[in-house]
Amino acid sequence: MNKLVAYFSASGSTAKLAKTLAAAADAALFEIRPAVPYERRDLNWMDKKSRSTVEMQDPSCRPALSGDAAPVAKADVIFLGFPIWWYREPSIIDSFLDANDFTSKTIVPFFTSGGSDLGEGQGRIEGLAKGARVLAGRRFGARASESELQGWISSLHLE
Repeated sequence: MNKLVAYFSASGSTAKLAKTLAAAADAALFEIRPAVPYERRDLNWMDKKSRSTVEMQDPSCRPALSGDAAPVAKADVIFLGFPIWWYREPSIIDSFLDANDFTSKTIVPFFTSGGSDLGEGQGRIEGLAKGARVLAGRRFGARASESELQGWISSLHLE
C-alpha cells in the first residue's frame, strides 16, 4: 500500500507534524504550497481585510497552487494535513482537492489547532474529494510523537 502525507502549513506547526507522520507511516511527503506564499500579515484573523480572512469568507475561493504536481496517482492512502482556519480546512486545501483525482483513494485528514475541531471541514472534504473514502479527521499537537502517530495509524485499519 502506497501512502502519501500531503500537507499545508502556514506557520510550521503542521509541517513538523506532517514530517513525523510521514516517518511513522512510511509515507512519501508532499507540501501543498500556494502560488503566492502567505506572509505574516496575510494570517491576521482579526483583520477583516487580511488575505486569509477574505479567502475564508468565500466558500468558493480557490487560491492558486504552486506548479508542483502532487504524487496523488501513486498513493492508495493520502494523509491530508492542515491547520484549522475558521473551524474548517484552509481554502488552499480546497484547491488541492479540486486539482486532483481521488477516485478509489482513502483520505485521512489530520490537523493542528489551538483548540478548534474540524467543524464543517469534514463534510466539505468529503464533498470535494469525489470518489474517495474519507475517514474522520483528527487533531494533533505539532509535537505528537512518532509512536503516538503509529498507534493512530494502526487504529485506522488501513491494510
